[in-house]
Amino acid sequence: MHIVRTVQAMKHERAQWTGSVGLIPTMGYLHEGHLSLVRQARAEQEHIAVSIFVNPTQFGPHEDLSSYPRDVEHDLQLLETLGVDSVFLPTAAEMYPSGFSTFVNPEGTVAEEIEGAARTGHFRGVATIVLKLFHIIQPQQAYFGQKDAQQVAIIQRMIADLNVPVELRVQPTIREQDGLAMSSRNSYLDPIARKQATIVYRALQAAQAVFNPQSPPSAQAAIQAARQVIASEPAAQLDYIEIRNPDNFQPLEILRAPALLLIAVRLGNTRLIDNFVLHPDGTWDSGQIQSHSSTQQ
Repeated sequence: MHIVRTVQAMKHERAQWTGSVGLIPTMGYLHEGHLSLVRQARAEQEHIAVSIFVNPTQFGPHEDLSSYPRDVEHDLQLLETLGVDSVFLPTAAEMYPSGFSTFVNPEGTVAEEIEGAARTGHFRGVATIVLKLFHIIQPQQAYFGQKDAQQVAIIQRMIADLNVPVELRVQPTIREQDGLAMSSRNSYLDPIARKQATIVYRALQAAQAVFNPQSPPSAQAAIQAARQVIASEPAAQLDYIEIRNPDNFQPLEILRAPALLLIAVRLGNTRLIDNFVLHPDGTWDSGQIQSHSSTQQ
């Protein structure tokens, strides 16, 4: 496994590869959710690259850039065991050199509402760094988790609008035994908050339970069911619970397929996001419960 730290070296490495290439972009502090993407890519591609880069442009001024969890040595150990060809590990100065001034600025409902409203400028940073990685590594396919549903929608829109020759392979959310979606930020939760955090999954389950394909309920009925669950945990502060069209992120008045149930909850200083997907065929994707002990740090 090669560890590559500069754009020039990564482009040189990429030029040596023939056959299919898959990219898994990450910010490091890898958990089983990330590793499931790596395994999927390894099964499908002749070459795979993982990027580890805590991207400063997607953090707001009062967010957790400086405290975001990092353990590069452990990340590299995990990736080597999974047969990764190259790990791209640039610095901020490498990705944003002096004079850098060009950004991808997504617009419209998908970029400006929900997470876009809660984290101003976040998707500008995400879209910019992902497009840079696509240009540097030139994958045929890139692997993302369904947990970041709005991020996936932004990148899909960017790929379509800018004619980027990359296909997204979106994989199910990986969950802990009690349903909590795996996230590097779960490391912020103390033992009490960690137990309280299951409220997010249970709220989504409550909204899902309202669904009736023969007689689709109002979106508000499903939202209210989720709100009642959140209200049962005094420590939980609901940022939003939304039901949206997964293609254009327009709000839905009726819970019918296809749909996205999206939620964000704060526990102390930790903000947790999650979602369930109602597919066009009426089946649900609520993620996969991890069947063995997780590798999360």
